[in-house]
Amino acid sequence: MNFPNHKGKMVPVPSTSIIPERDLGKIPVLEARHLGVDFGGLTAVDEFDITVGRTEIAGLIGPNGAGKTTVFNLLTKVYQPTRGTILLDTRDTAGMNTVQVSQAGIARTFQNIRLFKSLSVLDNVLIGLHNTMKYPLGSALLRLPSYWKQEKQAREKALELLSIFEMQDVADTPAGSLPYGAQRRLEIVRALGTSPKLLLLDEPAAGMNPSETYELMENILKIRDTFQIAIMLIEHDMNLVMGICEGIAVLNYGRIIAKGTAEEVRENPVVVEAYLGKKKEG
Repeated sequence: MNFPNHKGKMVPVPSTSIIPERDLGKIPVLEARHLGVDFGGLTAVDEFDITVGRTEIAGLIGPNGAGKTTVFNLLTKVYQPTRGTILLDTRDTAGMNTVQVSQAGIARTFQNIRLFKSLSVLDNVLIGLHNTMKYPLGSALLRLPSYWKQEKQAREKALELLSIFEMQDVADTPAGSLPYGAQRRLEIVRALGTSPKLLLLDEPAAGMNPSETYELMENILKIRDTFQIAIMLIEHDMNLVMGICEGIAVLNYGRIIAKGTAEEVRENPVVVEAYLGKKKEG
């Protein structure tokens, strides 16, 4: 799959990581240091270190069962880390819960679509936006002017977000009646409603055909450029990963085995072995 070259040059930062050259001089949006989690006697993730630039499109790849979704669950506090540090915009997220992390600036989508399928497309986006709305409880209960003003603003913003994916015309359609690819797009729009600094996409191209995947790649770039945010994705479609991801980390058995640009990762023999198995000699 040919895709226009949009990637920035990756440069070292004062650690073992790299970020896009355009993000030099800016505080990284995410730094995970020595991150790990144990479940009973099982270590699921260990010594996970990553730095994500403020406008980077980063990839997290690895074989099935490598621990990729567990990492996302740690970053969003679905699981509390056993050890290590997560800095979001230099802010330590220790002790935060999932709601607090969302309010601090991390949004995500899931492997399995989690929409309110009986609600309209617009209402699904409004649910995401309500995290950012500020009015007293009394104003909402009594339907005071301040409440209606913010509700109107939220509706306008929701329609604006839907227009990015050209979905404003289906705003009143039940979410569950949308085609699969459109449901995936809606989940991303809803995540954007929380005004994130970092958007985590868990296998966004799952179930998509090549045409839908190409459109998704265009939309991910559009999101990064429009909102000037970082995006980190888990994905098995290597055409997508190699086509748009700038920095890529490869996870295997809960540990990072390689980090680098798409070209470096593609040619890394350790990565090839993790995916394809070690070749027999002779």
